[in-house]
Amino acid sequence: MEKTSPSKQETINRHEAQSPSSCRKLKMTLTHNIKDITTAFVLRTKVHGLKHAFSPHKSKTQRLFWLLALLVCLGLLFTWSWNRILYLLSYPAVTKIYMVWSNNMTFPAITFCNQNRLRVSSLTRDDLYYSGYWMDILHLNHTLNRQSVSMLKHSRHRERLLHLLDFSHYSPPPDQSLNTTEMIDRLGHQLQDMLLECRFRGENCTYKNFTPIYTRYGKCYTFNSGLDGNPLLTTLKGGTGNGLEIMLDIQQDEYLPVWGDTDETSYEAGIKVQIHSQDEPPFIDQLGFGVAPGFQTFVSCQQQLLLYLPPPWGDCRSAPMDSEYFSTYSITACRIDCETRYLLENCNCRMVHMPGTSTVCTPEQYKDCADPALDFLVEKDNDYCVCDTPCNMTRYGKELSMVKIPSKASAKYLAKKFNKTEQYITDNILVLDIFFEALNYEKIEQKKAYEVAGLLGDIGGQMGLFIGASVLTILEIFDYLYEVLKDKILGSVLRKRRPHRSASDNLSTCDTLRSHSDSLGFAPNVLPSHSTIGNFEEFAC
Repeated sequence: MEKTSPSKQETINRHEAQSPSSCRKLKMTLTHNIKDITTAFVLRTKVHGLKHAFSPHKSKTQRLFWLLALLVCLGLLFTWSWNRILYLLSYPAVTKIYMVWSNNMTFPAITFCNQNRLRVSSLTRDDLYYSGYWMDILHLNHTLNRQSVSMLKHSRHRERLLHLLDFSHYSPPPDQSLNTTEMIDRLGHQLQDMLLECRFRGENCTYKNFTPIYTRYGKCYTFNSGLDGNPLLTTLKGGTGNGLEIMLDIQQDEYLPVWGDTDETSYEAGIKVQIHSQDEPPFIDQLGFGVAPGFQTFVSCQQQLLLYLPPPWGDCRSAPMDSEYFSTYSITACRIDCETRYLLENCNCRMVHMPGTSTVCTPEQYKDCADPALDFLVEKDNDYCVCDTPCNMTRYGKELSMVKIPSKASAKYLAKKFNKTEQYITDNILVLDIFFEALNYEKIEQKKAYEVAGLLGDIGGQMGLFIGASVLTILEIFDYLYEVLKDKILGSVLRKRRPHRSASDNLSTCDTLRSHSDSLGFAPNVLPSHSTIGNFEEFAC
């Protein structure tokens, strides 16, 4: 073993003293300096003003000016962006109207009812015995209502009604009850008697082209209902003669005499008409319009397709209808469904026109419960039946005009043609002509006024205006934050992995290396088989 010279020993001692700081410097080089990262970001970013506010080549006054300008622009940017965000969260909507032309259009469903519910000439003694209380001509114990009977003195049906109301020798069959549905069907005005003429698009039609349906007016009829198995009718032109034209006899002589204020007697003469789509049931007592005898009424229609937005932009209903009676949601279907449930809850029966298979109310139940309950629901109770507007619905705008019929020149001809008197023609005959104004429809659509794409466009535009930034600038900021976090996290990990030295050994990594070199039998500061080009500890540490 050769001895170490004094100069070499000093070198060893010097490196032993410097080895701990050398290890610390190595660990520091594994992390980036946050200040350097920030400086590099400021110099390369595209945000206008940032490099000027922190430039070392500008005076304090210039840097202060650029800093204030940058802060003002950032304030304006954040204020405008917040305003746009609040506008988006308010869910604004706009309504747009389009006129759409078509080669052919589906003709709407036409429902009409006679204003009179029951024909007086068809009444029987059984009818009056079981429903006289409903008609307010009998008391509940089947005795005559003298006040109502006194109103018959001027009626042409007085003798016949008084004869039918004589129950002195009448005994009702045991266990017999009146079928209300059958009675209304039998006593209602029959279309084959009312319909005098019918034409659709110039071609003749008959009562067989109409579907019977029940409403609060009793027995009614619908043209082009789509319920009779036939395809829906279409029209190829607009204007008179390209729709439905019918001549009706309203049969005023069959009207039930008015002897009091009841729901079964009518002060008006004529028919009630509703134009609706085939997807919704008629609600003619609320939505129908009247047509009077002695006039030809022209109804010019325009179809309107309404498209609304669901919440939160609008308040329409997009969910399917939760009903055992109707599959398609509409306001009229919702109202009828609600009224049916209301009567079942309060009267334990339903009216004839209501859907379902529940028990139909008897005439006594009509008088005591059903009619008053339904009138209260329609007129006063606004909370029970709340029906939202559907998001997709079709309605028909109408313009009515009329001319008198018959003219003096045609009165005799019509009287002879239908074997009636001229006065009867004037009092009972009406003509209804329904047609499309033009072969187009109006599309009213509600649309979102502001969406996320608009928000991003507005914010991007303001960013470019105020600070000259773009989406790529935002990526630069995220890249800067990533570098800072990486530096912080990496430094924290390295500090946790650094070995802890105890007071007993007080040995550094380089001390361990020196001890290992002594055990190998060569000079600790010289690499084996190499000339003296450096310290082993310096090379390793």
